[in-house]
Amino acid sequence: MLAGAAALVCIAHYGWWTSARWTVPADYGGESLEMMARIKASAEGDLAPLRPQVMSRLGAPFGANWNAYPSSDLLLLWLLGQLARVTGVAVAANLALVAAAVSAALSFYACARWLRVRWEWAMAGALLFAFTFQAFNRGLPHLLLAFSWTVPLAILSCALVAASRRVRGRSPGGALVIGTALVIGISNPYALFLYLQLMGWAVVVQALGRRRWENLKLGLAALAVALAAFAMVQMHVWLFTTDTAADSPLERNYGGTERYALKPLELMVPPATHRWEPMAFFGNRYLRWSDWRSTEAFAPYLGVAGVVALAWLAAEAFVAVLRRRRVPGGALTAGWVLAFASLGGITNILAFFTGLALFRASNRFSIFLSAVVLLFLVSRISRWWRGRSPVWSVAAAAALAVIGLADQLPRAASAERVERTTRLAVNDREFGRRLEAALPDGAMVFQLPVVLFPEAPPYLQLGDGEHFRPFLATQTLRFSYGAIKGRSRGQWQRDLARLPTAELVQALESYGFAAIYLNRRGFADRGDALLTELAALGRTERIEGVRREQIVVRLRPTDKALPPMARTLTFGRGWHRPPSGAPIGGAWAEPRWAHGNATKSCYNPYPEARWFALRLRLSGAGKERSLRFAVNGAEQLSVRLDGEAREFRLRVRLEPGPNHFDFTSVEPAVRLSQERRQLRMFAVHTAEVSLADGPERPES
Repeated sequence: MLAGAAALVCIAHYGWWTSARWTVPADYGGESLEMMARIKASAEGDLAPLRPQVMSRLGAPFGANWNAYPSSDLLLLWLLGQLARVTGVAVAANLALVAAAVSAALSFYACARWLRVRWEWAMAGALLFAFTFQAFNRGLPHLLLAFSWTVPLAILSCALVAASRRVRGRSPGGALVIGTALVIGISNPYALFLYLQLMGWAVVVQALGRRRWENLKLGLAALAVALAAFAMVQMHVWLFTTDTAADSPLERNYGGTERYALKPLELMVPPATHRWEPMAFFGNRYLRWSDWRSTEAFAPYLGVAGVVALAWLAAEAFVAVLRRRRVPGGALTAGWVLAFASLGGITNILAFFTGLALFRASNRFSIFLSAVVLLFLVSRISRWWRGRSPVWSVAAAAALAVIGLADQLPRAASAERVERTTRLAVNDREFGRRLEAALPDGAMVFQLPVVLFPEAPPYLQLGDGEHFRPFLATQTLRFSYGAIKGRSRGQWQRDLARLPTAELVQALESYGFAAIYLNRRGFADRGDALLTELAALGRTERIEGVRREQIVVRLRPTDKALPPMARTLTFGRGWHRPPSGAPIGGAWAEPRWAHGNATKSCYNPYPEARWFALRLRLSGAGKERSLRFAVNGAEQLSVRLDGEAREFRLRVRLEPGPNHFDFTSVEPAVRLSQERRQLRMFAVHTAEVSLADGPERPES
């Protein structure tokens, strides 16, 4: 009954009452497109745990190597991919949203019943948790975060280790603790990160308290299982990442930990889109008055029931402290979450002093607060109602669920938005059919404008992930988009974006590309100038989408294609990142400074080692500085630099695939000022690479 109720609420919210509506995704833009692309790649056999993560139809011609792109819930994505083989990607994604709500409700209910909460109150709390704003409002863009079913289990298992009298490994409680550690280890890293802290505190409580050895050993075993499961499911990051000189594709810094930190006020502020205008008033006020908020500003909202429960829990804890009684375990858990995740809390301290900024969005930990306070609420009400009328208890629980859901559920999409999404998805499918009818199976399509992936800022009107649309609408064609940014494997695309149209066409045809894809939203002139230049070159055969936003121009690929090769080296670790708005093509208006010893890389696309010519222009910070330049560990250059740029020409032998370049200096970096990007060691003004003639290396 609970599963049916949760599914019905979800279906009603999205309006999935007809088979036609099920074939339209809940959202069709931004991160939703990436999520569906992951499901489709899984359905095509490219995305699976314990295997290299290479998307064969993306990042053409080499394939998009996503091994260095940290990903969560690989097993879940694999399962959704298998489902998509039968139902299609859109239906699988919609079913996943239903499964997220149902699994969260069932998990909460099971935990509440374990704590001996009456069934009606356990069901009411389960529905409120399943549709907590932090999880359910994520929708398709953050589908993996919507699966919050592991959170109640994490809280219960930590409580068992910390507070139960004795938990044996082979008991139901022991099975729960170890099972939870396993599933949370292979699921979302945010939940795992906080779980490790809570279980760690549970172990500390046992070690410093009564030392129930069974509990202590079980807690340590749970930590080991969770970490081992995480290491296994993320093994592709360590085993299959080949470009070891590259920087992380995810840009994380201390500023992000402030912007995305949990702000306690946001636990109580209703969203500006709340269905009740008096509640929405406060959300709009927050938007007007707050200058330092993230795009997830309203995600931590606990709902009216959650806020009341949090206040009740805080009051009970305060009274317990005054009377020197035992503080409720839920208060300790909530207190740690607030201390760790809140703005200015432990998360910011760690990021500032140690650089640990990977888990910057600590507002997401509010899902643990939601589970804690709702478990507390239903347990206290259930205890109070014991011995009273069961009929009135059921009625009160139902009223709480209805009012709470009306408060927490976001507004449903308008009919106009649903219709717009439907038209867009249907038009893309038709466009995909026309593309595959016009182009040979497996043909390569180069996508313009060249857009970085992942987490690219909007490119004019082109949103992040929008280049996934033709991939989602086709079955055999290969596309250039999807290569991870900052990797030498895809540097050739960024270099090619700077070429004049005639040279661009000549290069693409020599690489075997059958067509150029344009999304007009990524061009200031809607791509008119480029289309005119292509027509002047005789490339006039076009395939257009219904809305004429997507246009494919056919090319004349050569029969003997050459592998694409970058024209510049790729920046890796140790360099100041270019300012936002820098050109994608790899050019920079000023020299790129290193703030310490730094790396670059170059991808040799040939199956054998080849000789390459390098042209470097380098300068140093300070009066004089030593610089050592090595390729794959072998020194190639050792010079003294000053502030004037000097040019060096080298011939180096590069192995197939990524090659590692090291720039090192023994003198410390110089800080010119306290502003950003002012810690400097040496600079690269030019770093060009080309294939060299002749098999032998000349004398230096």
